[in-house]
Amino acid sequence: MYLFLIPLVLGFALVGASAFTAAYSRWWGERAGELTTSILRNFLGIPLGFFGLILAWLQPALLLFMPGNSTKTLGWLLIIAGFVPFTRGHVVLGRRTGWPSIRDTLVRHSLYGYVRHPIYSGGVLLFVGGALLKPTLTVVLACAVGVGWLIIQARLEEIDLLQRLPAYRKYMEQVPRFVPRLRRRQAVNIMRQRKGLSEAMGEVAGGRRALDLRVKGGR
Repeated sequence: MYLFLIPLVLGFALVGASAFTAAYSRWWGERAGELTTSILRNFLGIPLGFFGLILAWLQPALLLFMPGNSTKTLGWLLIIAGFVPFTRGHVVLGRRTGWPSIRDTLVRHSLYGYVRHPIYSGGVLLFVGGALLKPTLTVVLACAVGVGWLIIQARLEEIDLLQRLPAYRKYMEQVPRFVPRLRRRQAVNIMRQRKGLSEAMGEVAGGRRALDLRVKGGR
């Protein structure tokens, strides 16, 4: 019954091993480092992990609880909510998601201005939603392993990003990992608006002083 864990854990481990682009590039050169990362992630890790999830879903197993309509509705809502940042994060990053390079630049606009890992934030919601839709022992276990893997994967990638992107350390201090700090974001926007207003008032005051000087000079 637990054979699904073999491809699942192996796939997650291979994706985890793909998080060392900087190290691979130092050892084998830039091009070989990028290729190693892509193979581990796109051609080995992700397919194996996905295969393990499918096996867990299809495996007949003990139902931990009977999901009612409200539980299923919540599950679908979480899946929809998770699908948005999951797909949007890939679109914003573009080529960097499947083919990271030591030449990459830091992305901090769109969703990445609120959290450092919107793809993984969406992934957590997808796993929780899937567990609510079909709360069998195998599916819940697979989703729990998936959530744990996302947390570890994010940390591994940040170790690599700190080596590839010098500005990433400051970015880590300013932006949370998974859950956005909306109040802080609003405070930053208010401070920017106040700064812009003060600058505008300063320009107006300067213009008035210049006008007064001209009037006095004319007299």
